[in-house]
Amino acid sequence: MVFGTGAQQDGLYPGPKIWCYAPDSHLTRHHPELCEKAVVGAGSKPTHPGVNTLFQAKLPPCSARAKSITNGIAVYMCKGIRPYSEVEKEGFCFLMNILEPRFDIPSRKYFAEKMIPALYDQTSAKVESALESAERVGLTCDGWTSRATESYITVTVHFINEDWEIKSYVLQTRAMHETHTGTHIADVLKAAVGEWNLDAKKPVVVTDNASNMRVAMDVTGYQHVRGFAHVLNLASQCVLKIAAVTKVLVKVRRISTFFHRSTTGAEALKRNQELHGLPLHKLITDMPVRWNSAYEMICRFLEQQPAVCAALLSPEVRKNVTDCALTENDISSAEEMVEAFRPMFVATNIMCEEKNPTISVVAPLHAQLLRDTTSTEEDSPLVREIKGAINQDLSKRYQSEVEKDLLRMSSALDPRFKSLLFLSPEEVQDTYAKLQSKAAALKEDDPVPCGDVQGDLEEEETCTAKKRKSALVDLLGQTCKKTSYVSTSATSIAEKEIKQYQDAPSLPLPEDPLLWWKSQQHVFPLLSKLAHMHLCIPGTSVAAERVFSTAGDIISAQRSSLTPEHADQLLFLKKNMNI
Repeated sequence: MVFGTGAQQDGLYPGPKIWCYAPDSHLTRHHPELCEKAVVGAGSKPTHPGVNTLFQAKLPPCSARAKSITNGIAVYMCKGIRPYSEVEKEGFCFLMNILEPRFDIPSRKYFAEKMIPALYDQTSAKVESALESAERVGLTCDGWTSRATESYITVTVHFINEDWEIKSYVLQTRAMHETHTGTHIADVLKAAVGEWNLDAKKPVVVTDNASNMRVAMDVTGYQHVRGFAHVLNLASQCVLKIAAVTKVLVKVRRISTFFHRSTTGAEALKRNQELHGLPLHKLITDMPVRWNSAYEMICRFLEQQPAVCAALLSPEVRKNVTDCALTENDISSAEEMVEAFRPMFVATNIMCEEKNPTISVVAPLHAQLLRDTTSTEEDSPLVREIKGAINQDLSKRYQSEVEKDLLRMSSALDPRFKSLLFLSPEEVQDTYAKLQSKAAALKEDDPVPCGDVQGDLEEEETCTAKKRKSALVDLLGQTCKKTSYVSTSATSIAEKEIKQYQDAPSLPLPEDPLLWWKSQQHVFPLLSKLAHMHLCIPGTSVAAERVFSTAGDIISAQRSSLTPEHADQLLFLKKNMNI
């Protein structure tokens, strides 16, 4: 136990100061108020260290507490896409010292070479284990360039697990030091498929419409689907080139840019928003690479038009801005643009869903958009021109038989669209005939126990018949040509299952088709397996593109020292690691 006295310095307390430090003293146990006064009276910085400081040993690196904190820092770096240098920053070190002064923060090298790779290996093993249950996988592949002007290709995988849940993972992000030729992209994609043992999963690859991607798919031989979001973007970009549309966009963009850059203008806009009872929304400025940002910019302008016009007419704003006025014709054109563009905008948002299947939505959406963009007599000249541009471009897409078959069968396997109302009767019949053929092939390759689809009486008859034939098969099976008995049986079972599926009520559009299949998989064993193999395919490569914004944060100019391997690991963990 240590006692001491000191002279008064701050004038807060009369009389002498007392300080005492003891871990379990008589004063601490029986007179805590004296020790409390002693500590307060000692000033902001005691001249003698306390027991807590003298005996506060550092945490051993191998202790459970130290390991837990180190792991927490690593997870923080991965999920927040923080650079390894974060552990050396003054503010971070100060925070850690407050939270746990006994902890010594490992070096950035330790995190880069030990912790992050260890987390990567753990998460990678979990992803591999999850992929084992996949009947089939869909892959997305997209190339992009970081702010540090480094080229990368990201590959993502999608499948439906045994619980009928869509699972998506980022498999890898590889640096592309060569040009993005189709051959180089094919090499990266084949390497990813081989590394993750996906060849047996019959991968279907979804990409954008770039020519190098088409070449890559030809080289790999993988089944290829062009992402519908890119199809919508190409059609919409045609609209943005129409002179009347460009004129309105330029004017609205100029207004939006002014209010973003001018504090006086922003204050005037806010004041008029309150006066007109409008939402306090900021104006939106479009981005060239995102056509839907142009739609959002026009919608926001029309929403805020009264406040914008009033703000532009205010004296303090009018003297600082010129050529920002829109005529009545311009505003009418903006309203017509929104009307004509709305179906495309809604379709794009639908394709960005990740929890529900999107491949089954492509064919009905494509057909509906073709109908929606057919001009009518009531349309204005501008609306007619917009619809014509969209319709002409959409009509060129998905013309190959392979793509059409995949999209139509995927829609047929979605209980929301199984009636295929967007197809002609002949096309419906053809689609279900192809499904029946696939179902029969599954039956032959992996026969289910007899009676799964048949009734009890048919089960008994079929099994008895098989017993009678077994002796002949044993004796003469090698010398006689195989008959079509099994094939015919498989075909009839598949035909009956499809008929029963078609007769079942369609699922309402808002419902989850995967939950429906989960409850009906024993009723439709063949079709449920086909649904597993089709509905896992994404209808767009948006999943890969979503890595871009994250990657832009991590691989920025100020972090250009980050190696491609580290970038791959951090992005992998950011998207795949559960905490």
